[in-house]
Amino acid sequence: MGLLRILQSDPLTFFLLVGVLLLSLSAHEWGHAISALWMGDSTAKERGRVSLNPLRHLDPFGTLMLLLVGFGWAKPVPINPNNFRRYRLGLFVVSIAGIVVNILIALILTVFLRWLVGVYPAEVQGMLQNNQHSEAGTIALTALLAATINLSLAVFNLLPIPPLDGSKILQSLLPSRLQPFLWRLESNPTYSIVAMLLFLTVLRSPVSSLIGWVQTHFFSFFIPGL
Repeated sequence: MGLLRILQSDPLTFFLLVGVLLLSLSAHEWGHAISALWMGDSTAKERGRVSLNPLRHLDPFGTLMLLLVGFGWAKPVPINPNNFRRYRLGLFVVSIAGIVVNILIALILTVFLRWLVGVYPAEVQGMLQNNQHSEAGTIALTALLAATINLSLAVFNLLPIPPLDGSKILQSLLPSRLQPFLWRLESNPTYSIVAMLLFLTVLRSPVSSLIGWVQTHFFSFFIPGL
């Protein structure tokens, strides 16, 4: 889902959505940074990354990808796992923290959307189904799209492929002798470019199907009949 298409048809929703998503990307990285500090590593704090200020986190290309294809990324938070009080636990908690933040944001937005559906049923349904503009409908559409993209970010980052968060979660569970291989992949710029090209081509369809399946079941559980 390219957000630029929304700009053409509904500029207000576009700018509201971009604002929410920039904060969501920043909150994702803040989750990594604050959890690293809790686990004993102050590297992110020393770099000024324990912050919700988007200017400290956003990556220009990752933000552009968010606008063009509906998912993106921010600048990775620097961590030093050797500083964790408990290496495996620290690596797991820090790696999954950003994903948990995205899921929580999606949940909060969905609960808010459910409340809107209950209070302004005609306006919300009119906006979501017939593109009939109203203040409540615009806010509802923004909440729905932002929740959808936060779920996309959570599922996408769970994939156990470097340099995604899922690869570090996998590292925290693997035997120690296998971990250096994944670290080397993450630090190899050529691999990162190849991985991104795969996500945009060969893997785009299966990953999109997985994300769509999660989104469908998530919303049908919290807002039946939406």
